[in-house]
Amino acid sequence: MSPEISVIIPTYNRASMVLEAVESVLAQDMTDFELIVINDGSTDDTEKRLSVYGSRLKYYQQENAGVSAARNRGVRFSTAPLLAFLDSDDLWLPTKLQVQHAYMTENPEIHICQTEEIWWRNGRRVNPKNHHQKPAGDIFQRSLELCLVSPSAVMMRRELLEKVGYFDEELPMAEDYDLWLRVAVDYPVVLLPEPLVIKRGGHPDQLSARKGIDRYRIEALEKLLNSGRLSPEQYDWTWKALRRKCQIYGEGCLKRGKAQEGERYLALPEKYRRKAL
Repeated sequence: MSPEISVIIPTYNRASMVLEAVESVLAQDMTDFELIVINDGSTDDTEKRLSVYGSRLKYYQQENAGVSAARNRGVRFSTAPLLAFLDSDDLWLPTKLQVQHAYMTENPEIHICQTEEIWWRNGRRVNPKNHHQKPAGDIFQRSLELCLVSPSAVMMRRELLEKVGYFDEELPMAEDYDLWLRVAVDYPVVLLPEPLVIKRGGHPDQLSARKGIDRYRIEALEKLLNSGRLSPEQYDWTWKALRRKCQIYGEGCLKRGKAQEGERYLALPEKYRRKAL
């Protein structure tokens, strides 16, 4: 009999942190889940450390292919109708799965929900800035500026991922921004107000902290504009977001002496202007 929830943890060279993440899953009040860990080609002792859990988790190793490929592989190996992701540097509070499972069971028309988070940076608790406050319901327009859905806070129905597509393995960054926008085009994202995730930031290998992420956000926006899924209003919002990001990124390229790249990004919005409102 399949479990109610498949929990998927991708990890790369975070042996100590992934153990803490695993422990936070195994400490959940709700126990009807399978835990899948995808080791994305780690060169540290991740495999050895995880071996102590035996059958308490399903462990798979792959050559390094990025977080999207790792998450997608975990989904393909999973069996439950509900999916929950946990980044290997984050932690769950013990009621996380129970609270979300209860909500999804009581609201079968809802395809995805997320919880609030507790933020830690460099070992200290911090408060998210106003522009990081999570919206609820129709989040599409606000999510065009930056990613407002956290993979570690999400629970979603498998059928939703099948409809909108998996994480884009061609994007080395902003893969979550890309997926949640594809979701938010047609589906509301429910926000459960209780903070049930500890989000740990400030370490150097954190993808969202790397420079150049707007380049991949621009790519995600282009995909949306070419998708044929947007209403005229959504198209207009997306085009304006593309124009703003291309302006910032293009001017940054010019300042760094990358004239050809900068001019290309500054001109890019014109390709889509004729379709905009």
